[in-house]
Amino acid sequence: MLHVATAHFRSPRWIEIQTRHLREHISAPFRTWASIEGIDAAEGRHFDRVIEQYGSHAGKLNHLALEIAREAAPGDLLMFLDGDAFPIAPLGDFIERGLARAPLIAVRRAENVAQPQPHPCFCVTRLETWTALGGDWSAGPVWPGGQGWEVSDVGSLLMRKLELAGLEWIEVLRSNRRNLDPLYYAVYGDVIYHHGAGFRAENLSATHRSMAPGLHGGQLPGRLTRIRKAAWERSTRLRLERESERFYRRIAAGGSDWLSELI
Repeated sequence: MLHVATAHFRSPRWIEIQTRHLREHISAPFRTWASIEGIDAAEGRHFDRVIEQYGSHAGKLNHLALEIAREAAPGDLLMFLDGDAFPIAPLGDFIERGLARAPLIAVRRAENVAQPQPHPCFCVTRLETWTALGGDWSAGPVWPGGQGWEVSDVGSLLMRKLELAGLEWIEVLRSNRRNLDPLYYAVYGDVIYHHGAGFRAENLSATHRSMAPGLHGGQLPGRLTRIRKAAWERSTRLRLERESERFYRRIAAGGSDWLSELI
C-alpha cells in the first residue's frame, strides 16, 4: 500500500488536479491523507482521510506521517507531495527502481541556489525507514546561501538524519527542457510536476533575487538604491503572479498540452 501525505492551504484550486493525476499515474493500491487548513470541509471528499491541523508546513507533514504510522504496515510506502505537485507519468517503476538503490527518494531543488536537502514536494520512502530515522521535515542545520550568509529550509533536518544514519538518498532533479522560470513550473525526473508557490504570493526566492539587474553573486551594489530595488521587486512579483495564474489555468483546463511548454 502507498500512503500519500499532502497539505493544501486556504485554496482548493489544486485538489482536483492533484487527485486526478494520482489516479491516472499510480496503478498500485494507495490512500490519500490530507491537510486542508482554511478550505471548505466539503473538499475533503477528494481524499481518503483528512487530518485537522494548524501550524507550519513541515509540522503538518510530520503529523500526517505520524497518523499514517498508526494504521499502516511498516513495509508500506510513504509519499510526501506538496499540494501543488502531482505525477505526470507512471510512478510504479520509477519508485521501485529508486528504492532498490537507496532507502529514500526525494526532489532536490538544486536550481534554487544549489539547495542540498531533500524537498517534500516529492519524497518516497518506506514507513519503517521513516520511523527508524525519526523522520522530520523541519529546518535546522544550515549551509552557505547564495547571498553570503548561512541558510536553512524545510528538509534540512531530514538531510542531517540521513547523514548521521549513513544512508544515501536518490536525488530527483529538475528535468525541464524549457524553462518559463528558473525555479517554478518544474518537472522533476520526468515524472513529477511542481508548480511552486501555488498557494500564496511569497517573497522572492534567492534564485529570483540573484537575477536583479546590477546584482553580482546575490549582493546589492551601492548603485542599486532602495527605491530601485523595491520597484524591481514589485514588478517581478506581479510578473510571477500573472504567469503563475496563466499557467495554472492551462493545467486546470485538463489534458497534457501544457507540458509542451516545459518538456
